[in-house]
Amino acid sequence: MVRICAMATSPRIPSKKSSTPCTASKGAILPSPHPNDSTPLPSINERLAYLRPSRELLEYYRKKIAEFDEEHEELVKRLEIYKASYDEQHKIQWEMRQREEEIAELQKALSDMQVYLFQEREHVLRLYSENDRLKIRELEDRKKIQHLLALLGTDNGEITYFHQEPPNKVTIHQEPIKKRDSYEKCGKYTSIKDFKSSALKNGENPESANRYQRDNQTLLLQVESLQAQLQEQTRLSKEQTEALLEDRRIHSEETQVQHQRDQEKIKDITEKYHKAQNLLYESTKDFLQMKFDARANEKSWMAEKDTLLRKMDKCKCAHKPSRIYKDGSPIHCYINQSYESCQSWQVASPVNQGSSLDEWGSSPRQRSFTRRSPPSGKVEVFKKRKPKVVRCVFQTEQSIHNVYGAEIKGLKDQLTQEQRLASMYREQCVSLEEELAKNQEEGNLGQEMFKQRSEKMGKRLQLMTRRYEALEKRRAMEVEGFKNDIKQFQKKLQDVEKQLFKVVKNVGPDQDLAMLHEVRRGNKRTKKLQGELKTLKSKIYGLENDLRDY
Repeated sequence: MVRICAMATSPRIPSKKSSTPCTASKGAILPSPHPNDSTPLPSINERLAYLRPSRELLEYYRKKIAEFDEEHEELVKRLEIYKASYDEQHKIQWEMRQREEEIAELQKALSDMQVYLFQEREHVLRLYSENDRLKIRELEDRKKIQHLLALLGTDNGEITYFHQEPPNKVTIHQEPIKKRDSYEKCGKYTSIKDFKSSALKNGENPESANRYQRDNQTLLLQVESLQAQLQEQTRLSKEQTEALLEDRRIHSEETQVQHQRDQEKIKDITEKYHKAQNLLYESTKDFLQMKFDARANEKSWMAEKDTLLRKMDKCKCAHKPSRIYKDGSPIHCYINQSYESCQSWQVASPVNQGSSLDEWGSSPRQRSFTRRSPPSGKVEVFKKRKPKVVRCVFQTEQSIHNVYGAEIKGLKDQLTQEQRLASMYREQCVSLEEELAKNQEEGNLGQEMFKQRSEKMGKRLQLMTRRYEALEKRRAMEVEGFKNDIKQFQKKLQDVEKQLFKVVKNVGPDQDLAMLHEVRRGNKRTKKLQGELKTLKSKIYGLENDLRDY
């Protein structure tokens, strides 16, 4: 009995040695495809028919599927973490935009308050001018009354008293420019005396001289009041233009900063878009290349596997066990079968078939063949009766030895090639694992950096919110202070008007100028308050600039 079992193992598909011969592939034997042939792959059922699954193979694929599931879950978790971080960043950006909008609204309210303040100042100036006009008119009325009294004279039972000072002695703090006022008064009095003397010399009436004197005084007062009003109006217009220019400068700076931010955002978005396009192109290219390589590898592996399975099936079908009888008919059948199998192996084997008998003698096939050779008695009988047949049998045995030696050599070459492929795949697995570890380290570093940046952004946001709340409180307090100041100014104005009304009742011509000087002094005080308001406003603008810088 002669039995030869050939077995091929692949590093990609683990398998076990089976003690029973395979009978599933005895039927239709497909022709072996050439490696350069572009024939399509066989169907899934045909491929599954040639597969021999084992427990090791199933365990291997179970482990792979479990690893893929774990990797998928980990990637999903990472995506969720990234999504949460991006949502938080978007929320912070939205809050920053809301804060910027609120700051713009506050700036608008501040500019409106400034406009209202200028309107109030204009109203105050109009009140001052009206007050001056009423004072001059009152002075003229008093002078007319005195003139009429001087013309009519006084009765014996009627006495008219003109108080040079008010009865309750209202104290009015004068400015330190009294010398000039006294000098002007002296100059006025001298000019009036000169005018009187010239009028008397010319022979004019003293009443007409007094009338001219009164007209000159009223005109001088009107001129002074108009000059003061003109100065106040010019100063107010200058301050208003300066404030408008300052607002224009601030608005231009804000628009420039906003334009720069928009340009930076557009630049970042375009860069991200180009990067995303490049990554998409590279990823699709790599995916298509990997898919093509995987299909090519699968095709080559399936073709190689089909060739190996066909060779195994041919070996098992060609070398079935047979017996040698005393008559010669089965021997001839065996010889014919062995000769046909030799011819088929010579045609199928791509290796040179000129191996020597020494190689066959040193091979394990020869040892197994000698161990399983027929018994010696039958061979002797066979030699005695049929020497030619025995010689032919030995020749066929030698040819079979040669063919199997070449096959063993080819199988050894295939085994070395498969071992090389296995080592190459192991090296690729090690390199891929190293790359995976590097990518994991880079991902961990990126997560740590992102956490640090998010913490810094959170701290900065808290600081900005605190500063914004402090500025909002300060602005509310300043607005409240402005309102209180305006109310106090209005009350003071009402009190001053009342005092002026009380004082003007019995005020002489000398005190009118003092009152006008007091009005000027009040105007200076209002200018001083306006300057303080301007400094406060500049401080507010400085704080806003600091806030923008942060």
